[in-house]
Amino acid sequence: MKVEPTTIPDVKVIRPQVFGDLRGFFMEAWNAEKFLAAGLDQNFVQDNHSRSARGTLRGLHYQLEQTQGKLVYVVTGSIFDVAVDLRRGSDSFGQWVGVTLSEENHKVLWVPPGFAHGFLVQSDYADVIYKCTDFYAPQHERTVSWNDPALNIDWPVPDDMELLLSTKDQEGVPFSAAEYFP
Repeated sequence: MKVEPTTIPDVKVIRPQVFGDLRGFFMEAWNAEKFLAAGLDQNFVQDNHSRSARGTLRGLHYQLEQTQGKLVYVVTGSIFDVAVDLRRGSDSFGQWVGVTLSEENHKVLWVPPGFAHGFLVQSDYADVIYKCTDFYAPQHERTVSWNDPALNIDWPVPDDMELLLSTKDQEGVPFSAAEYFP
């Protein structure tokens, strides 16, 4: 397993060792001992599985309380995954990282607590799995507008792609009005 920093050092790209042959492949998406050795000492309490059609944009979500760290990977398809730093005291406050996660590249993204998270489905559909460090708490969930000009996220939306957004995601608040972490 290789752990690579991103432009925001607390967000990590994990490249698991993939063993493949004519039959397919095998990989460990998460191993507590290896993650601990890499400095990622996390206790995961919930796994989520999302299947989404091409053009689905989910996010930018976070929980103000019961803050969740997320370990995200794709088992089918391809997504552009984004993490936005909402930690007011951080040097990277208000900055974002975007990484393509796919069934081909096997990358895993660690999104620490204190970040908003979202993704755009680039393939016909995508199955996304993410492990969470705390339980889902809808009463504490917040949404930052995915297309806020202050964030200037460079979403890779082709001209022929129709975006599919939930009502919650359409009604996200501007970054300037978001509730932040200390």
